[in-house]
Amino acid sequence: MPAFTYRGRTGAGEVVNGVLEGATPGAVADLLFGSGVTPLEIKPAPASALKKDGGSGGSGLNFFAPQVLHVDILLFTRQLYTLMKAGVPIMRALAGLQESSGNPAMKSLLGSLRESLDSGRELSVSLARHPRIFTPFYLAMVRVGEMTGRLEEVLLRLFDHMEFERFMREQVKSALRYPSFVILAMVAAMFVVNIWVIPAFAKVFSGFGAELPLMTRILIGFSNFMVDWWHLLLGTIAAAGFAFKSWIGTVHGRYLWDKIKMRIPIAGKIVRKATLARFARSFALASRSGVPVIQALTTVAQTVDNAFIADKVERMRDQVERGESVLRAAITSRAFTPVVLQMIAVGEESGSLDEMMEEISAMYQSEVEYELKTLSQQIEPILIVALGAMVLVLALGIFLPLWDLGGVAMKK
Repeated sequence: MPAFTYRGRTGAGEVVNGVLEGATPGAVADLLFGSGVTPLEIKPAPASALKKDGGSGGSGLNFFAPQVLHVDILLFTRQLYTLMKAGVPIMRALAGLQESSGNPAMKSLLGSLRESLDSGRELSVSLARHPRIFTPFYLAMVRVGEMTGRLEEVLLRLFDHMEFERFMREQVKSALRYPSFVILAMVAAMFVVNIWVIPAFAKVFSGFGAELPLMTRILIGFSNFMVDWWHLLLGTIAAAGFAFKSWIGTVHGRYLWDKIKMRIPIAGKIVRKATLARFARSFALASRSGVPVIQALTTVAQTVDNAFIADKVERMRDQVERGESVLRAAITSRAFTPVVLQMIAVGEESGSLDEMMEEISAMYQSEVEYELKTLSQQIEPILIVALGAMVLVLALGIFLPLWDLGGVAMKK
């Protein structure tokens, strides 16, 4: 987006100047009017002025360009709710947020939203022009808020929901971080032992001329293979990583990986419960905001961040669309426990399905927190067995010949 230098006067008569980005000088003038500044002069900004003001400064590729992060949208939602609740018009609220934002990418986004609103578009339509930043669920909630006249309330609920989403993602990441780190450490230890330690012992063993135990021969053979073909092994690992990333980038690959991910011992059940907690929380928010059940299931399926669960939610939507109850659709999906199904049944019978979904979300969240607290206790036995097996193999392969060293030396 081009940048323009401006000179203007505030309501107090003070002359101000600076650099703003905008599609046209008229758009920059609208931004200034919205922020309470009367423009006196607007002209294209030279490169030096753009650099001084913190712009891009050039047309080359910038791999470190700032991005709009999840926390930026989280703060934007909360701040917009606060300003609108205080009676601040939305254009003035966006202008204030744009001026106070420290992220250049967020400044540009807010400027684009202001331009779109100034041209007569609704807020939901303006947000929809940035699909990589605002999810379909976010857009659906804002659209419902505009239609019902409860946009402030919807923004507050969206903030709580996004805060919950961030919490659950961090919980899942912390659940997978410890076992991943331990596995990587064990793999690194195997590389060090096979490339540096075993070759040193192999030189000692080769000087005796005696037949080595089977386990020792296997270890030396594997070590020689790694020493001779380490570059091939690294290339294979890199290629496998690239192939795996490309595979999960496909629709079928993402579906299978998300299905396998929830079957991983110990960590899988945490991922599953966190995903179902997000589903229940999203459905409760959509239902409480007045979104029809079918549309709620459609938007929720796009936000659970798991293709396998999303497919089950879409199947639930199809069944509800054909006239089935939510309970019957949930039973057919086989994604929920009997306790959860009972809560859904009670919610449908009493007409408070949104409240029951909120309770289900809280229940799953509590279970995830408990699983994380006991994660180390569950993983420790597996790690002890794995480390014990590794030590046993090394002991049989390396130390058995050393224990027989006296007998071999006497034969020599």
